[in-house]
Amino acid sequence: MNFKASSSRVLSLLGSIGLLAGAVDPLEGSFVILAGSALLWGGEVMKPPGRRRLRYWTTVFALIAFGVGVTMGLSAAGGLGGTGGRSWWWGLLLLPYPAGWLLGVGGLLAGLLRFLRRRAAARRN
Repeated sequence: MNFKASSSRVLSLLGSIGLLAGAVDPLEGSFVILAGSALLWGGEVMKPPGRRRLRYWTTVFALIAFGVGVTMGLSAAGGLGGTGGRSWWWGLLLLPYPAGWLLGVGGLLAGLLRFLRRRAAARRN
C-alpha cells in the first residue's frame, strides 16, 4: 500500500471518529464534527479517481460548515427568541447542520456495509 492510500485511510478513520464522537454534545462538539467532516473530505480527495465519492462528501462538509457557522453566528448575536429579538424562524438556518451530520453518518454506514460485503465475497472465493 502506498503512502497516499494509507494516508487516505487514516484521514477517513480519524474523520469518522470525529463525526461520531462530536455527536455526544452536538453544540459543544460542533467543531469536532466539523473537523471530522473535513478529515473525511480530505481522505476522499486522496483516494484514486475511480473510488471517489467526492461530491457526496463535499456536500456533507458544506452543509456542516454552513450549519456550524450559522450556529456560532446566531449564538454570538444573542440567540433565538426571548430578549434576543430574533424570531424562532431563524432556527431554520440551523437545519443544514443536522442534515449534513445525518448524511455523513449514512455515508459511513453505507461504506461499512460495502466493506463487509466485499470482505464476505472475498472469503467465499
